[in-house]
Amino acid sequence: MSPGQLVAGLGEDLLDRARALLGQRRAILGIAGAPGAGKSTLAARVVAALGEEAVLVPMDGFHLHDDILARLGLSDRKGAPETFDVAGYAHVLHRMREETGSTVYAPAFDRSRELSLAAAIAVEPRHRLVVTEGNYLLHDADGWSAVLPALDESWFVQTDDDVRRARLVQRHIEHGRSPDEARRWATVSDQANAEVVQRTRKVADVVVDVD
Repeated sequence: MSPGQLVAGLGEDLLDRARALLGQRRAILGIAGAPGAGKSTLAARVVAALGEEAVLVPMDGFHLHDDILARLGLSDRKGAPETFDVAGYAHVLHRMREETGSTVYAPAFDRSRELSLAAAIAVEPRHRLVVTEGNYLLHDADGWSAVLPALDESWFVQTDDDVRRARLVQRHIEHGRSPDEARRWATVSDQANAEVVQRTRKVADVVVDVD
């Protein structure tokens, strides 16, 4: 499979590619994509298929707290590249690569409460593959260029834009926004972020087309 090749869904080719990363040392697989593209689902399926040797560490655990966003005047930009602790994220990725003999803790993101939970994910010595997913893994501005060197392989997930936006609207409604607010957030803020992410597609080793 050549770099940048388009493949469909989580077939055996992709699973074989993920299994090939289970070598002597710990590897990190990064799965990027626009909001609502399906990267979280794909990442979870990869980890489930590989079993106890793999662990999932989402980028979303490094969201800045709402109080910080308010102080910075970024509340209406939540989810944009500048609303994450990218330096902390890159640092933890590099720690996971290097500190393989001890447990490295990473934060998780509680979407129901829209906040990060410190040290909620344990990356243990038995974990030979870390799967990390998020919008900006391949972004090269605002400090994000420190992330790509930590990845052994990168996948970019894409899906139909109408399907993606419909998922986002439903997600926002489920998390407490009114239908009008949900549509506005999906078509304005999320869409602006999606356009930033889409420009990073060319950097990926593999582009994954999902339904």
